[in-house]
Amino acid sequence: MPLNLRRVTIGGLGLLTVLVPALTAVIFQQGRTPGLYPERSWGPWKDETMDVWSTHVRINSWTHAAQARINYGKAEEIHLGAYGEAARETSGMFRTRFTLTPDGGLTAKQQ
Repeated sequence: MPLNLRRVTIGGLGLLTVLVPALTAVIFQQGRTPGLYPERSWGPWKDETMDVWSTHVRINSWTHAAQARINYGKAEEIHLGAYGEAARETSGMFRTRFTLTPDGGLTAKQQ
């Protein structure tokens, strides 16, 4: 009986040593772990102006993810994070809807 228990234990540990890194790699690649990306994996902030809005966008070089900071002076600030899928937010003052895609595409649409 102890021999069978040892085989099961060793087999289970062997399976875990294969599955855990594989699952971690898949989750990381899909962009579901934004807080775990090191700062060096992000590209530089690219500054742009969209109508009256000041935008700053950066793209992650390790995975399919992007971040954006959108400002209307000091009156309003919006942060978007597109980690594997598009992120959307609507400004409170001007009813402008922003969409950020994981490849760094930022669009604005008046509501």
